[in-house]
Amino acid sequence: MDKIDRIKAALNSEEVDYVPSNIWMHYSAADQDPRTLAEAQTEFAQKYNFDFIKLMPFGLYGVQDYGAKVKIFNKVNEPPIVADYGIHEIDDWGKIDVLPGYYGTFGKQVQLAQHTAKLTQGKIPFIQTIFSPLTNARKLAGDRILWDMKENPKLVKQALQAITETTINFVKANIEAGVHGFFFATQCANYDFLTEEEYLEFGQYYDLQVINAYKDVTYFNVAHIHGDNVMFDLIEKYPVNCINWHDRWTSISLTEARKRTDKCLLGGIREVPYYNQKNEVIRESLLVSGTVSEVEEHVIEAIDEVGGRGLIIGPGCCSDQLSTEKNIFAVRRGIYNSSLVKLS
Repeated sequence: MDKIDRIKAALNSEEVDYVPSNIWMHYSAADQDPRTLAEAQTEFAQKYNFDFIKLMPFGLYGVQDYGAKVKIFNKVNEPPIVADYGIHEIDDWGKIDVLPGYYGTFGKQVQLAQHTAKLTQGKIPFIQTIFSPLTNARKLAGDRILWDMKENPKLVKQALQAITETTINFVKANIEAGVHGFFFATQCANYDFLTEEEYLEFGQYYDLQVINAYKDVTYFNVAHIHGDNVMFDLIEKYPVNCINWHDRWTSISLTEARKRTDKCLLGGIREVPYYNQKNEVIRESLLVSGTVSEVEEHVIEAIDEVGGRGLIIGPGCCSDQLSTEKNIFAVRRGIYNSSLVKLS
């Protein structure tokens, strides 16, 4: 099986020679230049023989063109942060217009896809990271968006529609660049931020417009549900063929998720540190602090949870950039050493 066949088989819950995998993380020392980032991600995937690439544009690429001031550090484990929001008062939502997919910072991420297509030469699937319209709106305004949604929902929805159409333009440009799918991330579909009724009104309506723009065009389409207390049952019904969430530290495990959906599950690796009851870090993430045997057992356990079918091994979100080489290799060893390996 080549990487494309292996990914397609996993997406369709068909038999694989071994469970496909990938580890992704931010490249905060290299993600401001699309060619450098494409080279770093392709080299990483080839070094560890991963089965796909999740493109990792910096997390604020969707709001810089809308006026958010972004502070960039260009250092390992120091991703860009919002230095000043683009929305300061409610009337600012009315200034949000539809942008071309090739414009500004969006355009640099299209270049990232173009460079990756050249480097991979059709031998490894790669998917572009996109954020839900409400997620970008929240990054643009901060949590004041909650007040604005109540004070003038019509104006906020007008802005969300513009962001939606910009995202669709970006999607189309990435399809032209050769991506095989999209990693659609929502950071707002959790009950700690919104009620389900609020998410249906301000989130899902716009999410589905974006996903419907590519669902019948690309074959590898992931929905990522960020945070704790997530709306799994709501997002699982989206027209995607793969679901990713923090399965190792939220209440919905791989085993429970398999009972709720027959879609491919992407996860199995705990990407965050371990905390005590006081929310103090007592141990760094497994890929940083674990032993090789611990990582291998961690991966084998995940594979066993779902019988190895309809599964792609990966983190619940971005892994620590200080993840060790031995532990990243141990992820592959765990897959190879699982009872389900059928290498010819």
